[in-house]
Amino acid sequence: MTGILDAALCRYRRHSTTILRVSVGLVFVGFGVMKFAPDASPAEDIATRTMDVLAFGLVPSGATRPLLALFETTIGLGLITGILLRLVLAAFFLHMAGVFAALLILPDEMWNGQLPTLEAQYIIKNVVLIAACLTVAAEESLRTTVITPRRPEPVHRVRARL
Repeated sequence: MTGILDAALCRYRRHSTTILRVSVGLVFVGFGVMKFAPDASPAEDIATRTMDVLAFGLVPSGATRPLLALFETTIGLGLITGILLRLVLAAFFLHMAGVFAALLILPDEMWNGQLPTLEAQYIIKNVVLIAACLTVAAEESLRTTVITPRRPEPVHRVRARL
């Protein structure tokens, strides 16, 4: 039985980063699509109020929810397809910075004394998504980094050292 499990895990390992990337993408598409419908997302109020503060009130209140929906859905689709992955990952990390900013921007709703409220817990759990996308980013960096092989030293330099 251990041999079968080891073989399955070995096959999974080859695709684990892709599975992780697509899984996070599906989560983002799901929550992004939910934001297209008013009052469908439990995080809608916090998200729109946070974006309002971060955008200095320049984004009309009626546009905030659809823009967030579009942004999250686009990030999700990018993660699922892997198209323009570096750009998508940058957008993801920018989005996460905005998400976590709510913990500071809306302290009355985020903290009950020193304990996080349910809304804050909803935000804090995103640390798992950040860890997942850091793994994807590290793998993408390794995949796209070209290592230039060193040219061998001329023979006369090698002999001079001997």
